[in-house]
Amino acid sequence: MAANSTSTSSPEGIKVSTNRLMWVTLFMIFIGVAGAVYAQVVGHHHAFANTRAMPWGMLIGVYAYFAIISTGLCMLAAFSHVFGGNRMAPLANRMVWSSIIVLLGAFTVIGLEIENPWRMPLGVLLYPNVTSNIWWMGTLYGMAVGIMLLEFFLIVSKRYSAAVIFGVMAAIAESLANSNLGSVFASINSRPFWYGSQLPVFFLACAVLSGASAVIMFTHYSHILHNRKMDEKTFWGLQTAGKIMVLMTFLVGLATAWKFANAYVGSAEMILAADSLARGPLAVSFWGFEIGIGLVLPCLILVVSRLKSIYVMSAAALMVLVGQFFSRFNMVVSGQIVPANHEYVGVQQYLSYSPTVAEYLLVVAGLGVVGFGFLAGEYFLDKTFSDTDSSH
Repeated sequence: MAANSTSTSSPEGIKVSTNRLMWVTLFMIFIGVAGAVYAQVVGHHHAFANTRAMPWGMLIGVYAYFAIISTGLCMLAAFSHVFGGNRMAPLANRMVWSSIIVLLGAFTVIGLEIENPWRMPLGVLLYPNVTSNIWWMGTLYGMAVGIMLLEFFLIVSKRYSAAVIFGVMAAIAESLANSNLGSVFASINSRPFWYGSQLPVFFLACAVLSGASAVIMFTHYSHILHNRKMDEKTFWGLQTAGKIMVLMTFLVGLATAWKFANAYVGSAEMILAADSLARGPLAVSFWGFEIGIGLVLPCLILVVSRLKSIYVMSAAALMVLVGQFFSRFNMVVSGQIVPANHEYVGVQQYLSYSPTVAEYLLVVAGLGVVGFGFLAGEYFLDKTFSDTDSSH
């Protein structure tokens, strides 16, 4: 059970530990930016493992990973603020801030990944293409982060009624952006393993699962950083998030099973793509990380522990987020891994893809942005996170 909320940390202690960790996250951002500069100098086609046959790599999946987590946090925060008095209400302010910093992590990865990053904001504003899913994705996520920043400003200045309105607007924008992100893949009929109406809804399910996991992790790590015992209301909120995790691991697992069921009655390319996950080059990543560590194991330990231990819930949340990382990677690669001319004699069954060092460095930069934002929030906004007046 949770203990009292009395803090046992000293302001100087949190300052020293946070400052040290901030320098670590800044170094992570630095080496990630260095990797992006290297890619600009030598050329993205040399620095990254993408090819004409497999144009999208790990970084597209990492962008989707961060964006989906942000959507889940934003949706749960809006739910908690609108329906004040529910058990997740004490977590709502932290979820808003966490959603902002994770989305900034997504922007960092995609901004460093594309060859001409300055064209993205200019293109959205100066050359709008309302028939493009990618244009809508960038526009909606850009709107969402702007609205959330305004929402959080209103929370800090204690104008809660207005903050709730903007929170709902942000949640709508993020939900539309998230489902549109799924549609970026689902509308490509030349990639049959992606094509269809499942991915936009699947992404929203993954968002709720990831958001519930992220708020448990961030809240637990905050209490560790402050050396603070957790009060009962916060613990009850995390238990509610844990219940959401149990439900969503089952639903995401069920959706994954139906994806395979549909694939195996589809075209030869869909069967090969499904086989790449079930028993091919992505099998270890799929069964070991996406399904085992990401869905089955956290569901089991949450059910067995009956959500009575914050340490078990935090460990399960970490497992889910690791599994979701591999889920995005598996989705991106499996949709492209079958050669377009696979039916011809002599053509290899699967394309090969292994991320380069430069790609990994960009992932480190995204994690650095999220880590720095989390630490900055703990250092400057601790009172805002613990303020429950906004939930009433």
